[in-house]
Amino acid sequence: MVLSESFRSIQLPPNVTGPESIAFELATGRFYVGVTDGRILQYNGPTVGFVEFGSTGRNRTKTMCDGITDPDLGPMCGRPFGLGFHYATNQLYVCDAYLGLMVLGSGRRLATPLSTGVEGVPYRFCNGLDVHQLSGNVFFTDSTTNYDLRNASKGLESNDSTGRLLMYNPSNNRVTVLLKNLPGPAGVAVSQDGLYALVSNYNANNTIRFWLRGPRADTYEIINFQARPNNIQRTLVGDFWEAAAMVKQSTQTLVPIGQRISGLGLVLQTVNFERWYGNKLISEVQEFRDALYIASPDVDFIGIYSF
Repeated sequence: MVLSESFRSIQLPPNVTGPESIAFELATGRFYVGVTDGRILQYNGPTVGFVEFGSTGRNRTKTMCDGITDPDLGPMCGRPFGLGFHYATNQLYVCDAYLGLMVLGSGRRLATPLSTGVEGVPYRFCNGLDVHQLSGNVFFTDSTTNYDLRNASKGLESNDSTGRLLMYNPSNNRVTVLLKNLPGPAGVAVSQDGLYALVSNYNANNTIRFWLRGPRADTYEIINFQARPNNIQRTLVGDFWEAAAMVKQSTQTLVPIGQRISGLGLVLQTVNFERWYGNKLISEVQEFRDALYIASPDVDFIGIYSF
């Protein structure tokens, strides 16, 4: 039972919207967010606030792109979605919805492209990302091979099932397709021991566990059903927070929630964020230093929920 709870928000810079994902520096507590206009911002505490850290669009100009919300400019300006640090190398990996898998190293302001497609099929909607810290391998999702971010609603309406789960190996710069024909895979998170990965299927309203090693390797099972599951973030103790939604019975509309689930898919805790987000869905819930940090592409702030 929650005895007390509080919520506060960190406002993005003026005219900036759409924080999709969050990546933390463990030692400093600084965090990074990708926003709608193609930039990756670094938060340096309440005194300094957000500063521009980098961007993904190689042809991006500040005049054309800063502050934009026009999705048709996304292929030029970039649109960072999934973010994840590999702490041993201090590299920030980025899934740009239009531009594919990229990386920002120390001191670089423009992300370096790593992969724009695999097996002759380009990424159409590079979405969620997680870095396995022990191996350095990067797991990410391509939500569909048919529709880019501008037409993502068509994929949902048509029950598109062309999504893929992929793995990038930095030691040989190769991408491997782990799973095909997924219904809108969004988030991915690898277990601490690297035995399995959880993947949320946004279109199918479920979460699967895909076995990476062991006797069940290369197989998966559905472990959880929840409306509009999105990014998944592993906690320090080994369970997971997943952004999702639930149906509000009085109005039959979706409202945003975060669920802490086990590797078996058991729901350990549910937090309803309707009070602060209304019917705007959230994309990520991440636990850091006894608080939940919430991202949503439909707002202009990062939410912080304490309990």
